[in-house]
Amino acid sequence: MLTITAPEQVSGLPWWPLAVLLAALIAFNVINNRLAPQGHYLLWAIGGSFGVLAIGLLDGNSWTDMGLGWAYLVPGFLWGVGCVVVVTLGYLVAAAFRKGRNAMHDERVAEMSGPRLMFQALVEVPFGTVLFEEIAFRAVLFSMLARRFGIIWAIVISAILFGLWHILPSIGTHEQSAALGSVVGEGRRGNVLAVLLSVLTTTIAGVLFAALRLVSGSVLAPMGLHWATNGMGYFFSWTIIRWRRRRRE
Repeated sequence: MLTITAPEQVSGLPWWPLAVLLAALIAFNVINNRLAPQGHYLLWAIGGSFGVLAIGLLDGNSWTDMGLGWAYLVPGFLWGVGCVVVVTLGYLVAAAFRKGRNAMHDERVAEMSGPRLMFQALVEVPFGTVLFEEIAFRAVLFSMLARRFGIIWAIVISAILFGLWHILPSIGTHEQSAALGSVVGEGRRGNVLAVLLSVLTTTIAGVLFAALRLVSGSVLAPMGLHWATNGMGYFFSWTIIRWRRRRRE
């Protein structure tokens, strides 16, 4: 299990690095979801990962504090692989039932070509979404919070902020996912409920990701689970949509 310096052992830590990190995360979220061209997302994510790591190091966090220590890479990798296997099996079981297939039907994936799907699932998701979010929330932010308030508060606060992080990207998703739309409804009410549901589920996911990071000692473990839920979701959704289209022909 990863050891993080207890808050009582680190006295007088300044608040400004936390403020800088939170400001950087807010700016990244707004730019990425509202201002930056879509084709630049991967560059923003990779550059942002180096930026938040620099903030963590300047705050005095060690690589091990941030879940990036060499000694924990193998356990983290093994935990990550295990998560991928478990999530894949879960998708396979869900795909065996109509309600499960309906839940995985996402119109955002419908028109993707095969090469575009592979790029999205194997490049943009792991080296964009997963890399940045795990470095930002489970490596840097978690470590900075744990050194000031302790591990429990670090889990709670980082998970809540991770949930709030998904407000902007979840706006309008009820119109793109038939399964989600059937649950939350249409119009403004459906949009609000979709956002609230996204915040709730990603907050819970944030707790699980943080637990994996602690148990394994490495951010590779939550990276594995994070990629599996997103990346394998693309593969299954794309496959189900095309299977249904062929059946209708």
